[in-house]
Amino acid sequence: TARTSLDDFDATKSHLVLHVLDTVKSRFHFWKWTGAHWEDAGAEPSAVIRGASVQPLDPEETDEYFLSTSSFTQPSTMSLSDAAMGPAGIKDARPLKSLPKQFDDAGLTTFQGEATSADGTAVPYFCICKEGMKRDGSTPTLLYGYGGFEISQTPGYVALVGAGWLEQGGCFVMANIRGGGEFGPSWHQAALRENRQRAYDDFVAIGEDLVSTGITSPKRLGIRGGSNGGLLVGNMLVQRPDLFGAVVCAVPLLDMKRYSHLLAGASWMAEYGNPDTPDWDFLQRYSPYHNLNPKVDYPPLLMTTSTKDDRVHPYHARCFVKRLQDMGKGGNVYYYENIEGGHGGAADAKQSAYVTSLYQNFLWKVLSGK
Repeated sequence: TARTSLDDFDATKSHLVLHVLDTVKSRFHFWKWTGAHWEDAGAEPSAVIRGASVQPLDPEETDEYFLSTSSFTQPSTMSLSDAAMGPAGIKDARPLKSLPKQFDDAGLTTFQGEATSADGTAVPYFCICKEGMKRDGSTPTLLYGYGGFEISQTPGYVALVGAGWLEQGGCFVMANIRGGGEFGPSWHQAALRENRQRAYDDFVAIGEDLVSTGITSPKRLGIRGGSNGGLLVGNMLVQRPDLFGAVVCAVPLLDMKRYSHLLAGASWMAEYGNPDTPDWDFLQRYSPYHNLNPKVDYPPLLMTTSTKDDRVHPYHARCFVKRLQDMGKGGNVYYYENIEGGHGGAADAKQSAYVTSLYQNFLWKVLSGK
């Protein structure tokens, strides 16, 4: 349907196990091979906010499978079940091993919200916050998004965000904007090329919904994105500086006139367009570098990149910060370039921890005022 998509499937000896995203939530559906035809063996009664996958033990010999599940607040658990049990086997799976918790999840709750984009499209998001949180706009909130290349943003354990953000009392929101694959190929294709603005409108709609429902307020709302998500938050900075209190932009694309001539950029023209053709007519509208305005006050920005990024050239981050400085807007702009690490921005666990701490401390200081 329009609000479901097939995330994955696996075969056991006599069953197919389908993992379906139902409004971005997880639901398993079972089919049985009778020897002559496929028979519907049932589906879970309702979709669940979780990450989940199945690994058959031996599809030539048995219907048993390993089930891995997690949530935003619960680490991965591996269980054993049997496809012959159908959907009951998900609920009654026998736990074998769980990864240790990395943060204190006491008092946290997760819910799914929905915002209405500029063209009327319903856009879902997940929100993790303290249960009973005051809806007075006072909570520092981190909104994360990507919106590209048919990559779905689905539930999973957020160890780093949990330890560095949620434990402090912050709220974390994951956006499921167009450009991703949450509702199948059509959700991705809806935001390609000249329609890219739809992804940005979706993100704005979620931000506005968080404000209108009292979860947060513009001065308490921070956003973060990397790579294509860096292009997303770069556009948020220039298009809606009034809506966001702080921006973290990591290993981004920002100059859409030159992107196709730098490193792997030419391979992304099906996603964005070719700036050396009339496509530039629409590309320039979402090229953050070309839309900076010296008359506009922008929220605090932390820009991070890597000298050795071999996918998105660090030029994008450098030129954007330089233009802000040239406009006299460098007073609340912070720039960090790691000399190692590639597109991940860090070469090892120590460097990754440093960059994570950097952006979380930046956001907390700006958004909480502490």
